[in-house]
Amino acid sequence: MSVDTAAAAGIRTFAIPTPFAVGRVNTYLIEDDPLTLVDSGPNSGRALDELHHQLAEHGYSIDDIELIVLTHQHMDHLGLVDIIASHSGAEVAAIDALGGFVEDFSAAAARDDEFATAVMLRNGISEDVVQALRQVSSAFRAWGGKAHVTRPLADGELLALRDRELQVLHRPGHSPSDTIFWDERRRILIAADHLIKHISSNPLISRPLAGDAISPRERPQALVTYLESLRKTRELPAEIVLSGHGEPVTDHVALIDERFELHRRRAYEIYGLIAERTRTGYELAQAFFGDIAVTQAYLTLSEILGHVDLLLNDGRVREVERDGVAYFQAT
Repeated sequence: MSVDTAAAAGIRTFAIPTPFAVGRVNTYLIEDDPLTLVDSGPNSGRALDELHHQLAEHGYSIDDIELIVLTHQHMDHLGLVDIIASHSGAEVAAIDALGGFVEDFSAAAARDDEFATAVMLRNGISEDVVQALRQVSSAFRAWGGKAHVTRPLADGELLALRDRELQVLHRPGHSPSDTIFWDERRRILIAADHLIKHISSNPLISRPLAGDAISPRERPQALVTYLESLRKTRELPAEIVLSGHGEPVTDHVALIDERFELHRRRAYEIYGLIAERTRTGYELAQAFFGDIAVTQAYLTLSEILGHVDLLLNDGRVREVERDGVAYFQAT
C-alpha cells in the first residue's frame, strides 16, 4: 500500500512547503464530486504557487475546488483556506468545535499565546524566555489565516461525496481539534498529524476550544488525551493511513504500539529525574533534552508535562506549588 494506492482511489497527495522545521505538509485532493481538498498549507506565496502547480499537473486549478476539509487548527494546515475559498467559492468543512477558532484566527491564536505564557511561567520558564517566545509566536501567526466554516461536522457523522463516504472522527490530543476521516469501504484513513510515520506527534498543551478561560493549574492533559485517541484509532481496520507529513503508514497498529512503548519509556526516564530531586517542568525539560532553543521551549515543556501527567495519574509523582511555580516530586 502506498501513495499509488491512494491515487488509484482518487486521492492525490500534494506536499506543500512550510517555513517550519517539520518540513512540507501533505494536503490531499480527493477527485470526487465535490472536488475536495483536505487541508491547504500555510499562508505563503510559495505554498500557494506550489499548490497551483500541483493542481495544474492533474488538470485542475484552485477555482475548481468545491469543498475544503480541515483536519485541525494548526497554521501549516489551514493558512490558505480563506484564499482558496474566496477564489473558488468552495464550502469549508471542519469539526464543529473548530468553527469559532478559525473564524477569528488571529484573536484565537493570541488567546492561545496568553494561555501558553501562563503555563510556561507556572512551570519555571523565565519571563525573558517567555517574552522572546511570544514575539516569535506572534510573527509566526501570519502563516495562519481565518476561515469561515460553512459546513460544521459532528463527531461520527458521514461526510458523503458522490463515490465515497468519509466518517468524521474527532481524535484530540495533538491539538484539541484533530479530526480524522475514515473511508471504511476502501480502508483508507486520512489522519493528518494524528499519526505520522517518521516522528511522534507532539501533544501540545492547548487552550480548550470552547468554554470559559482556564488557569494553568487546570491545564488539559494533552498526552493522556492523545493516547486515548490513539487507542481508538488502533481499532480501525485501516490498510493505509495518509498523514499530515511524510510517507503513508501501512501498519498503523504496529506504529501505534511503538508510540505507546515510546511514551511509557519516556515517562520512566522522567520519573528517574524527578526521583533524583524535586524539579520544575522546565528543569525537567533541560535535564531530559539538554540545551533548548527558545523556539522549542513550549514544545519541549508540553512533551515533559504530558509524561508527568501519566506519572501524576499513576500516583508516582505529586505536584507542589511554591510562589506560584509548580514543582514535581516523587511520592
